[in-house]
Amino acid sequence: MSPTPYDKALELNLDPFIYGTFAEIGAGQETANWFFRASGTAGLMAKTISAYDMTMSDAIYGRSGRYVSESRLEAMLDHEYGILLERLAPQRGADTTFFSFCNTVRARGYQDSGECHGWLGIRFQKKPGEPPSDIILHVRLLDQETIDQMEALGTLGVNLIHSAFRHRGHLKRFVEALIENIGEDRLEIDMLRFSGHGFGFFDNRLCALQLVESGLTEAAMFLPDGRVVQPAEVLYGKPVVLLRGSFDPVTNLHLAMLDQSRSCFRDLIDEVDRGTEIELCEISMHNLLRGPGMDPVDFIDRSDALQALGKTVLLSSCAEFHRISAFLHRCTRKPVSIILSIGLLNELFKPKWSSNLEGGRLESFGRLFKQGMTLLVFPWKNRTTGELVTVENFKAPADSVHLYQHFVENRRIIGVPVGDESLLAHTGRDVRRMILEGDDRWRELIPDVAIPMAERHAQRATG
Repeated sequence: MSPTPYDKALELNLDPFIYGTFAEIGAGQETANWFFRASGTAGLMAKTISAYDMTMSDAIYGRSGRYVSESRLEAMLDHEYGILLERLAPQRGADTTFFSFCNTVRARGYQDSGECHGWLGIRFQKKPGEPPSDIILHVRLLDQETIDQMEALGTLGVNLIHSAFRHRGHLKRFVEALIENIGEDRLEIDMLRFSGHGFGFFDNRLCALQLVESGLTEAAMFLPDGRVVQPAEVLYGKPVVLLRGSFDPVTNLHLAMLDQSRSCFRDLIDEVDRGTEIELCEISMHNLLRGPGMDPVDFIDRSDALQALGKTVLLSSCAEFHRISAFLHRCTRKPVSIILSIGLLNELFKPKWSSNLEGGRLESFGRLFKQGMTLLVFPWKNRTTGELVTVENFKAPADSVHLYQHFVENRRIIGVPVGDESLLAHTGRDVRRMILEGDDRWRELIPDVAIPMAERHAQRATG
C-alpha cells in the first residue's frame, strides 16, 4: 500500500538532514498542516507563512499582474529560499539540505464557478552546500467543493516534497507518486518541469510524455525551444489552428497542409487577432488510425523534427476529435480549427468514435463543433482512379449525407486548396516504409532538417 500523507510527513519530519520553509497562498496552509499533524515538526520546519492579502503579498514578493501564475511562484521561491540560506546556512549549512516549498492557488470561492488551479514548486538542495534545484508543476483542481480542493491540494504538496527527496531519480515513479491518496479524477497536472543543479541535461519533454502516459493530464505542451509550458497560459486569448498526426516522420505534406490552411484560418478570425494565432502540431498517444503507443526515444525524434521546423508541439491522449476540441476551447475562447485530411474526415463518421456516447454520432459532432470549431480539410488523391477527392466531392456515408451537407453549407467543414498535387502521391506510411526498406526516395519527401531524426529512427528499427 502507498504511504499516507501522514506517513510521508512523519518520515520527512524525522529526517535530520532536511529543513525548510513553507509559503502558501490562496487555499490556506494545507500542505504545512500535514507536517504539523505529524510528530517531530520542529525537525523539518523553519517557517510557514500565508500572505493571503494581495497588498501583503506584494509587500513580500513584489507587485504582480497575476497572483496565480508561474511568475508569482518563481518570486515566492526566490524570496523564501534566499532568506532561508541567508539566515540558516551559516549555522547548519554543512549538514543540512535546505528547501522552500511554495504554492499560489485559486481555489473555489464563495458563489464562484471559475477555473480552479494553481502553481506548486519546491526549491531544494540534493546535498548540503550544493546549488539548488527546482521542481515546478501546474495543477487543475476538479473537485466542486472548496474543502475537497483544499484536501487534494495539501496531499499533492506533501507528495511533491516527498517525491523531490525520495523519487527524483525515477520519473515514472515520481509522477505517479504525485497523486497517491488523491486519485486522477480530483485533479489534473498538465505541466511538470525540473531545472537547476543536476537537471541541466534533463529533457523536460519526457515529463510531458509521462504525465500523459500516466493519465494525469489529457495534453501537455512544449515550445519550439523545447521548453515545457502550461497550455492554457500560452493559448489564452489566442486563435488556435491544430494539425493532428503521428508525424512519423514529419513530411513535406504536413508542412503543405499547414501552409495552405493558414490563409483559410485567417479568414475565420477577426482582423485584430490576425498575426496572434498559434499553430500546434499534435502528436496523439492514441493515433486514430494506428492505435496507441510510442517509445520515449521515438517520441523525442518526432518532437526534435517538429521543433527544428519551429513548431509548437502538443502531446495528447485525446483520440476522439470532440475531446481535443473540448481541451482547446478550455484554453481559449478565440476561434479554433483542426486541420485534417480527407482520410481522417472519413474516419469521423465511423461508429467507433461515438460508441461511448448516448447520442452516438450526432452527440459526437455536436461536441466537436461546439463554440464555433471548424475543420479545415485537405484533399486526397484516390490511388485507384486518380480522382482528387475534396470537400466538395467527398462521399459521406449514406446515413450521413445530409448531415455532412449541413456542416459544409454552414462552414463547419471547409475545404483547403491542394497547392502541389504531387505531394499527395505518398502518405506518411509510405514514407515510413521507404525509410525502413532503404528506399532513398524518402529523402525527397521530408524537410531537410527532419532527415537526421528519420535516419536515427531507421537505424534503431533495422538494428
